[in-house]
Amino acid sequence: MVNYKVLIKNSAEKELRFLPGMDLKRVVKRLARLSINPRPVGSEKLSGQNHYRIRQGNWRIIYSVNEQRKEVAIFRIGHRREVYRND
Repeated sequence: MVNYKVLIKNSAEKELRFLPGMDLKRVVKRLARLSINPRPVGSEKLSGQNHYRIRQGNWRIIYSVNEQRKEVAIFRIGHRREVYRND
């Protein structure tokens, strides 16, 4: 099985800094697992977009998968109440 490279965009990296300690550890572990399986059980394709969503507690991780390059690009990491807003 080929591992994927996980790329964290600047916006997602900024959002990571504001996560509480234990949540940060869980989210980072979840991001690492995306390199092995970019579409784990529980992931959902967002309607009208080429992005996926996975849940980690109250946090959501929004990302896309490039099969040709074997890359997972993380776009957003945020609380479930706020992550889908376009402000």
